[in-house]
Amino acid sequence: MAARLEARITGITDAIVAGHRLDPQQVAAFIAPAVIVVAHNAAFDRPIVERLTEAFKLKGWPCSMSQVDWKEEGADSAKLSALASWCGFFFDGHRAENDCLAGLEVLTPLAGGRTALAHLLETARQPIWRITAANSPFEQKDKLKARGYRWNGDDSAGPKAWYRDVADAGREAELLFLTQEIYGYDPGLTPRRITAFERFSDRT
Repeated sequence: MAARLEARITGITDAIVAGHRLDPQQVAAFIAPAVIVVAHNAAFDRPIVERLTEAFKLKGWPCSMSQVDWKEEGADSAKLSALASWCGFFFDGHRAENDCLAGLEVLTPLAGGRTALAHLLETARQPIWRITAANSPFEQKDKLKARGYRWNGDDSAGPKAWYRDVADAGREAELLFLTQEIYGYDPGLTPRRITAFERFSDRT
């Protein structure tokens, strides 16, 4: 079912890819000169390519979908096709080269004259803090979820617990919220600093 759906979207069938494979060494050599890898939905792309080659783990990853405030700029959606339409062009989506070219095009100047790329890089350079509400009371799960916390059920990605990523400016306020509203005491949580070199990876 999934393969048929993908074939309808991309036009790529099992028959087309039969007998072909990506060479991890060639991919690593291709990306070696790059300092960063810009992706539109890096949270989806990065874990996949990191399984192909370790070379992707050495790069910083800005996300042009989530690290530009498109809504603030006036766009209705951060989907690439919607942004293309908003910028005044259309493209044949779900083709790797076309998607890359469209992604470059939407990073051009915005209404204020500054480029979306500049906004993206500024956001990507700022570290975030992952706050894990370890051993939080079960009855507080709805309050945590409403606050924007997500549940990690994968042992390989850290403790099974609710967690949230916050900017540096919001770290102390978030720890105070947990102390006062969730635990009722200071649980001594230690936030983890995450940079562009770890963000969007399964390793975080």
